[in-house]
Amino acid sequence: MTSVSLHPAIDNGVQPAVKGFEGGDLECLCAQDKVRVNVKSPTLFNHACGCSKCWKPAGATFAVIAVAPKETVSVTANGNKLQIVDPTATIQRHACTECNTHLFGRIENQDHVFYGLDFVHTELSPQKGWAAPEFAAFVSSVIETGTPPTQMADIRARFSELGLETYDCLSPTLMDLISTHVAKRNGTHQG
Repeated sequence: MTSVSLHPAIDNGVQPAVKGFEGGDLECLCAQDKVRVNVKSPTLFNHACGCSKCWKPAGATFAVIAVAPKETVSVTANGNKLQIVDPTATIQRHACTECNTHLFGRIENQDHVFYGLDFVHTELSPQKGWAAPEFAAFVSSVIETGTPPTQMADIRARFSELGLETYDCLSPTLMDLISTHVAKRNGTHQG
């Protein structure tokens, strides 16, 4: 077993989802007056992400992020503390202005393939049972955020030990969804 640390939520093993789990709350890291976001659904496509935009807790090399239908995600406490990190980004990441924790990301572009899905950080939830990570995406991108390239073989080996396939894009299922969306827009979709 390699000693590479990826993210606190998966370093000790990937925890399976609890059957029948229907959602819960996400909380920022403030000691008091926490921003609280409620997700009234299970999550999908949970994964470790190495991109430079996703929020990572202190000491984590990767983010762990999933999606939930937009209509199931709502701010329930201290929403006045939320601010969009980068208004020009495709994913509008909403973060607490005090502790800088990203609670959810929303795509406002109705033509985007992931419009209608919010990106959420389930490790911020006191409830257990969320969907387990299924894969690791944008793995090589951690080099852009300071990880030495010499660590990449160990990082991929650790993901393999955890049973998570590694990709330098999204998983094949998500890439198929993106390509299907583009084909429909171009009129080349074959049903």
